[in-house]
Amino acid sequence: MKTLPINPPLTPPRRGTANDDIQQGSPPGRGWGWVQAFKADFIRGILALTFALLALAVHAAESRDRFGGWDGVRGQATGFFHTEQIQGVWWLITPDGNAFLSKGVNHVSYTADQAPSLGYAPYARVTAAQYGSAQKWAEATAARLKSWGFNTVGAWSSREMSEQSVPHTLILNLAASAGANWLKGEVADVFSPKFEEAVRRQAQRLCLPRARDPFLIGYFSDNELRWGSDWRSKKSLLEDFLARPSETPGKQAAWRILRRGHDSFESFNKAWGTAAKDFDKLANQTSLPMGSDAAKSAQRAFLREYARTYFKLCRDAIKAADANHLVIGCRFAGAAPQEVIEGMAEFVDVVSFNNYGFTPPAETLRNLHRATGKPILLTEFSFKAQDSGLPNTKGAGKPVSTQQDRAGHFDRYVTELIRMPFMVGFHWFEYCDEPAEGRFDGENSNYGLVNIQDEPWQVLVERMTQVNAGLEEMHSRSR
Repeated sequence: MKTLPINPPLTPPRRGTANDDIQQGSPPGRGWGWVQAFKADFIRGILALTFALLALAVHAAESRDRFGGWDGVRGQATGFFHTEQIQGVWWLITPDGNAFLSKGVNHVSYTADQAPSLGYAPYARVTAAQYGSAQKWAEATAARLKSWGFNTVGAWSSREMSEQSVPHTLILNLAASAGANWLKGEVADVFSPKFEEAVRRQAQRLCLPRARDPFLIGYFSDNELRWGSDWRSKKSLLEDFLARPSETPGKQAAWRILRRGHDSFESFNKAWGTAAKDFDKLANQTSLPMGSDAAKSAQRAFLREYARTYFKLCRDAIKAADANHLVIGCRFAGAAPQEVIEGMAEFVDVVSFNNYGFTPPAETLRNLHRATGKPILLTEFSFKAQDSGLPNTKGAGKPVSTQQDRAGHFDRYVTELIRMPFMVGFHWFEYCDEPAEGRFDGENSNYGLVNIQDEPWQVLVERMTQVNAGLEEMHSRSR
């Protein structure tokens, strides 16, 4: 992108005029004509800079559509956001047909986080006093984000933000509506008819009213579901379901998978190293030995079927309520098992992925794209700094020292990410810092663009503004 110098040179002094007094070191008392000449040159320089900046502003305005789409690459104008691969590069395409990188911020919330130990949300008290209403706060915040080069309101944001004519996403919590628990890592029984009923009901409630909204990009089905061993549990999903009562649909599905490939109970006993008398007695057990090759194969097979069932039911429920908008996946917490990726591939339009490393996990992202053939949206990343005064003891990612460090890491991370042709954007976590006293799960980190007093972290947002301005052109050259 062509840019203006920060301090453009003024018109050079003309030789043979009073300006020579300065160049030759003459005392000002000998020839005061240099003052008038310098003033004239200075004014000419300021006027030239002003006109150049105005021209740049007009060009920038002309190169963006009402959604923030960039006219440097054109796709189809369908009336809703969709994806296209153009000359080897993936894009979101605005309803008006222009290329769009989703540069978003999560949890843009009027109240932000509640601090259980305080019994209130500290940021909410500040915004209520400063703005008086969520609507006025949303208007000011939307203008702020736009001035910093962001064009998308991400997950967990206030309803008023979606009313500001700004592109946005919505998280549906479909599995959560059917019993999944993010904090505890509890998983829903996707094989139960009650799961399908719950997700259809949730999708009808949330998606149907938004089906004609051109500023809605699409839906996340859930966030950071557990697919096996992670920070919440060391068990596989097969072990989870074997531990359930024998009449539950999920356990029955597990046993159907376990019996595949075994034409007799003796064959099963030998492969699994069990000593039960028959399948009926074995099916009442709440655990099986998991060290054999047969057990590991069964874990993978169950996970693949579980994932495929989950993603298909979620996709079907969303599209039944709203066929116009994108299905953007379930926001993987880092690398997902291959079986889950295989089960997901045909049921999402965009893959969503969260990561809190200092650099993008390039090989993981490439493998994810190769396995699915779908574009990828990074839906959480952030950096937190010790100079914020917040504890930074709970929450993903290692802290850095200063706000300058946060700004530098953002710059490096985003520019590396956007040079990958299959990426279609990123969503920063989050708009406001977490309370020092901790939110519902204890997180107490400096993730915000603003602090609890609604004051921007100036060094960070200034760098973000600079970086965000040139990303579409950079992405168009990625291969």
